[in-house]
Amino acid sequence: MSHDVISDAMNMMRNANKAGNEEVKIRRVSNMLIEILKIMKRTGAIKKYKIDSKEKSVEVTIGDIVECRAIKPRFTVGKSEIEKYKRRYLPSRNVGTMIISTNGGLKTHEEAEQEGLGGCLIAFFY
Repeated sequence: MSHDVISDAMNMMRNANKAGNEEVKIRRVSNMLIEILKIMKRTGAIKKYKIDSKEKSVEVTIGDIVECRAIKPRFTVGKSEIEKYKRRYLPSRNVGTMIISTNGGLKTHEEAEQEGLGGCLIAFFY
């Protein structure tokens, strides 16, 4: 395992989905990962997640997802550059979601564009 909790979690979800597993247990958790899981649940990429505070792990039930990855290096984007990275990471228009860390918290690329915010690219999924 690497030192990047988000990248490890995204890889575990992608591998479980490819193997046909519906559930995956992520043993390393961070506040940012929980916020990413909230966004993924809101968009339907995962069905549910359950945080176990005693074991410091989270159990995720995978929903409608094909690909999910962390973006490395974490590019800093202005509000006008989001379109360029959408073309780079997402398969087509209106398909997929990029997660951007803004000064207003983690947001999807659509929310960031509507609010006119830039930030740091964290992950994408579709």
